[in-house]
Amino acid sequence: QVQVVESGGGLVQPGGSLRLSCAASGSIFSINAMRWYRQAPGNQRELVAGITSGSITSYADSVKGRFTITRDNAKNTVYLQMNSLKPEDTAVYYCHVLTSHLGLGYWGQGTQVTVSS
Repeated sequence: QVQVVESGGGLVQPGGSLRLSCAASGSIFSINAMRWYRQAPGNQRELVAGITSGSITSYADSVKGRFTITRDNAKNTVYLQMNSLKPEDTAVYYCHVLTSHLGLGYWGQGTQVTVSS
């Protein structure tokens, strides 16, 4: 079993910052990509940012220049630093961990991010 736990969400004013964390634990052979998704009410879940095992990163156009994804391979943890937050960034943020074992992926339970004055 693999457990994926996100943390760091909360309420922040427009222009503010938050840092999300996602830790994977359990029967992990090795982790390939780690990704952050988000889902706002009434919307589909969308990919926000991803990072490969070699630390190659990718971002949705809507967050480029404002969000930074990093990972600590020793801790099986991925981070999402979110700066210059906007109300449209409000969503539940989910972490997805893709392992090398049969290509299995695992989701976290999500963490709420609310950007409002």
